[in-house]
Amino acid sequence: MLTYSRPQLIGQAVSSVCAQSFQDWELIIVQDGSNPDTDCLLHEWLAKETRIRYCARGTVGSIAEASNFGLAHARGEYVAILDDDDHWNLPDKLARQVDFLDRNPEYVACGGGYIVLDRDGQQRGALFKPETDLAIRARALLANPIVNSTAVFRRVVNGEPVLYDTSMRQFADWDFWLTMGAKGKLYNFPCYLAHYALWEGGSSFQNQKANGRAAIRIVRKHRRHYQGYALALTLAWLYYLYACLPTLFRRASYGGLSAFKKVLASSRGASG
Repeated sequence: MLTYSRPQLIGQAVSSVCAQSFQDWELIIVQDGSNPDTDCLLHEWLAKETRIRYCARGTVGSIAEASNFGLAHARGEYVAILDDDDHWNLPDKLARQVDFLDRNPEYVACGGGYIVLDRDGQQRGALFKPETDLAIRARALLANPIVNSTAVFRRVVNGEPVLYDTSMRQFADWDFWLTMGAKGKLYNFPCYLAHYALWEGGSSFQNQKANGRAAIRIVRKHRRHYQGYALALTLAWLYYLYACLPTLFRRASYGGLSAFKKVLASSRGASG
């Protein structure tokens, strides 16, 4: 779990980890930079839960750098990601995913569906990602094929620890999942595993131009491993051009367009 400056949100995320029926976990919380309120809150958690490890980097960096810092401290066979403003909504989430990866060694990662919440905690949608590896590969260049906060992946693949590409300053997670998909199969459970926060104060809105440039680079980088290159590159360029529009227009339209993009890269299914 990466955290920067959102102490008002992280408590719910930590609680959803502690509520898991699967008990053999460690929670590594990576603090990027410093925040006294977050530090105080997390030390309260440390006092009552020995499986939580708090790793303050003491510097502000990219998501890829902070993620690699956390991975360097991880000891388990599998790694789950949970953003500090999201939370898991099924108590058997980890149990389901660990069992799946135990039984299917050809798969390197699995995720699932998610429920979208706005900044007031109101539900704005519920979406599934494509389920099968084949379906995932057909849409992976359009958008992130796995939602971070639903994911569990193998920490070591083909004898090598997996790492994020630190040259990716934006959309490092999308690049990471496409890289993982080049190493093995991916799967998304057809059920809702997490509540996902989507709001205009988030980094996705603040960094739209940089995100657009990164999207173009990622589509080009991974074009040989996935389908739909021409469409994906066109959409990436449109995203960048949209990011160049006035802020007031983008703020008014951001929620709707983000929801449309998620639907475009998602799949229908039945929860369970």
